[in-house]
Amino acid sequence: MNVRNWNKKHTFGLLIGVLSPLVMIPLILFVVSKTQNFYFEQLWFKFMHNDAAQGKMISLSIIPNLIWFYWNLNRERYNFAMGVIVGSALYLPYILYLTFF
Repeated sequence: MNVRNWNKKHTFGLLIGVLSPLVMIPLILFVVSKTQNFYFEQLWFKFMHNDAAQGKMISLSIIPNLIWFYWNLNRERYNFAMGVIVGSALYLPYILYLTFF
């Protein structure tokens, strides 16, 4: 990837790739709380204070980025799809930190 070829579509895909997991985390916690008969507040507290749980939930929240990626890849919007992948990859160091340290 050449930085000189970076354009608005890359940036928009990057923003979607970064913001989509942040929106999905509460939704995933809500679904888990309803299916497992936990209180949402209990799972939110565990998410905020337990590094292992936080790493798992962030990893799950990145999965919907695959939908954005394949949707735009099939429509030949390669710049947007690349931005989504880069945005998803930005979470990798944090997840590795939470998991192994």
